[in-house]
Amino acid sequence: MKLPFHVDLSGMVALVTGGSGVLCSQFCRALAACGAKVAILNRRLENGQKLAEEIGDNAMAVSADVLSRPALEKARDIIEEKWGPVSILINGAGGNNPMATTDDEQYDQAAKDVKDFFKLDYEGIRFVFDLNFLGTLLPTQVFARQMVGMPGACIINVSSMGAYLPLTKVMAYSGAKAAVSNFTQWLATYFAKSGIRVNAIAPGFFVGEQNYSLLFDKDGQPTPRTEKILAATPMGRFGEAEELIGALLYLVSPEAASFVTGVVIPVDGGYTAYSGV
Repeated sequence: MKLPFHVDLSGMVALVTGGSGVLCSQFCRALAACGAKVAILNRRLENGQKLAEEIGDNAMAVSADVLSRPALEKARDIIEEKWGPVSILINGAGGNNPMATTDDEQYDQAAKDVKDFFKLDYEGIRFVFDLNFLGTLLPTQVFARQMVGMPGACIINVSSMGAYLPLTKVMAYSGAKAAVSNFTQWLATYFAKSGIRVNAIAPGFFVGEQNYSLLFDKDGQPTPRTEKILAATPMGRFGEAEELIGALLYLVSPEAASFVTGVVIPVDGGYTAYSGV
């Protein structure tokens, strides 16, 4: 792949949770292209195997649910047996759930047969909070202990535009990502003297499998939500996955970001800078 710039990650072992996703698969490719050995973690092993085969010998697929500590510990043991301890942890697993998404953007008491705030499913909301927040916390608990004192050790979490201002319809997702941003700052302080830097990337609006139905209708035409997003993004377009790579490589580089910890970098085409006026 073409990199915006190159950093030397040879000798380092990286783990990317949710590694086969649209955005995180680019993270895996970039880390491997810079010389790191990359473990691609997904719940289903086959999701990461194709990507690992594409990358080559310095990539491997491992299976674990990020909400299962025993499964994460088993994955950690597999990685350590083959390559040694992880020194770069990318907490990329996350997502939303339709059961935690409203149909409406504002409450209308007269509206019937609409999934409004009062009809949101408890289990759906809990799933979204668990996946995004606990799915960041648990891998950090499992892998960070071995990272203490390791040269170049760092953790990169994945936040969201919803962490800055809540997005309509996806209340649980926005709240969970706000928790991820807060947790990033907490961890950065906690590990500051332990040699582990902790930062996050907050992607703007990118098209993926999870949000496609919110952004495009069955005929592939932009939905009203897409029109609102693009109108609120000064650059007037969705991001491309490879446009996150520059921020990633900067944050994982011991030379470029050795004094950078506790930051959340938006890569958003200007979305967070625009007041709407």
